[in-house]
Amino acid sequence: MKTVCSALGAAVTALTLAASPLQAETDETIVTILTAPEAQTQLMAMVLTLNAAQQGASPHVLLCGPAGDLALRDAPASATTGQPPKDVSPQALMTKIMGLPGAKVEVCAIYLPGRGDGPEVLIDGVGVAKPGEMAAAIRSADTRMSF
Repeated sequence: MKTVCSALGAAVTALTLAASPLQAETDETIVTILTAPEAQTQLMAMVLTLNAAQQGASPHVLLCGPAGDLALRDAPASATTGQPPKDVSPQALMTKIMGLPGAKVEVCAIYLPGRGDGPEVLIDGVGVAKPGEMAAAIRSADTRMSF
């Protein structure tokens, strides 16, 4: 079963991810689409994605717009500054997620061209999403959309 969590704004991200029931199954994928610019929202999306992974889901994170900055080698302070209560940054938690089995972190296909950059500006292990593959993941018969 695949679970898709789409975050288009600050409050939507936390509510979307929290509202998605997860089962500990080996074939389950949680797709987190994050666009929010706020560090706390980004961190909460990573916290909930990590928790879903710890419950058995394979995480697939898609970073678009301002959230794409989490994937930059030279990320802004909002991505790298620790947040309360555990003084962890959104980028640090994303990096932890990247180390999990089956995990995938990608930026939107238009993120880098929009910045005028190439993939060399991304931290190691972050890819560039292919729209067709991402659309197929979202459209899969066993995918549930949550907003």
